[in-house]
Amino acid sequence: MTKILVVDDEKHIGELVSYALQKEGYQVLTAQDGNRALELVQSEQPALVVLDIMLPGVDGLTICRLMRQNERTRDIPVIMLSARGQEIDRVLGLELGADDYITKPFSVRELVARVKARLRRSRGGPVRRRPLRIGELVVDPDRLTVEAGGGQEQLTRTEFELLWFLAANPGRVFTRDVLLEQVWGFDFSGDSRTVDVHIRHIRQKLERLPGSPRDFIETVRGVGYRFREGN
Repeated sequence: MTKILVVDDEKHIGELVSYALQKEGYQVLTAQDGNRALELVQSEQPALVVLDIMLPGVDGLTICRLMRQNERTRDIPVIMLSARGQEIDRVLGLELGADDYITKPFSVRELVARVKARLRRSRGGPVRRRPLRIGELVVDPDRLTVEAGGGQEQLTRTEFELLWFLAANPGRVFTRDVLLEQVWGFDFSGDSRTVDVHIRHIRQKLERLPGSPRDFIETVRGVGYRFREGN
């Protein structure tokens, strides 16, 4: 049974989310403070974490950052759930490695749909993918890495899926809405910053590779992004 960790210091919200997820057949673990959440992440290795930001002890942003720094937990999807809906809060959560961000008050049905979509993406498809080679650049689906010039950078699952989708369709321009649907797996009126922040992270990692061109991913002003042909 798929295990999900729900972290929220508001007991009624934790119970509401837990009940909805249990109805869908998930095993749900709960925590009401950051220290307990970190313990459960390490000991239980959940398939996904629904994480509030404002928590007693260790806050949600710190938990997300620590998860991304740890090899055992860095690929666990994180959906942040918070009353802090300011743009800077959403961007900061995404910058620290969250895969999605939902503000309170929220639709339980939408939350469950996003959980399902994120789990589908994290499991990957049934067909085994071979490394994708573009010139000297190698995108490895088994290790979630990108390599060039003898250097290697580790990608998060979401960064990898976004890079793979663009690189597998060179020259085609995709809007942010299409990328949200194809990569995040759920058609929602999300904040375009979700895509922009992940694109920036991928670019930073590509730029650190020896001899890697800086413009693999091009911004098409007013439209979206494309992977440059002829790399």
